[in-house]
Amino acid sequence: MANPSRISGNFGNKPEQTSAAGQAGGKMQEAASTVTQKAQDLGHKAQEAASNVASKAKDTASNVADKARDVASNVADKARDYASTAGEKASDALSTAGGRMASWGHDLRENPPSGMLGQAASAVAGPLEAGGQYLQQHDFNAMLDDLGSVVRRYPMQSIFVGLGLGCLIGLAMSRR
Repeated sequence: MANPSRISGNFGNKPEQTSAAGQAGGKMQEAASTVTQKAQDLGHKAQEAASNVASKAKDTASNVADKARDVASNVADKARDYASTAGEKASDALSTAGGRMASWGHDLRENPPSGMLGQAASAVAGPLEAGGQYLQQHDFNAMLDDLGSVVRRYPMQSIFVGLGLGCLIGLAMSRR
């Protein structure tokens, strides 16, 4: 019978097989560690790429917003310039019309026609001169302010005048 104290813990395995299995297990752990490390590196790179894309998107959005503000500012400036030019032209036209009206009123007063027509011309000359002087002395904005105060002072009459002018303009447009 065999001595029980001599039985080794290998139970039939040779020492070379145990060390080969240990080496294979070590290599597998090393490979798993390498794969885990590479996955973590890829994860970090993906985060960096996403961060770069987000940063570039923010920069692009900021640039687009700045350009839109610049375009809107330029459009507003041009609109102000055109409005100012139009206001100046309207004021010049009104002043010119006022000068002609005042001149006609003066001419009617100085050289009235004879008879009944002369009396009517004399009655018209004063208001014609006054209206011409008003147009020469006031700009377009001042006239709008004056018109607004007249409308506030005489609201019903203003409505009737507006309706009457609308009907006249409508008739004139329908005849064309």
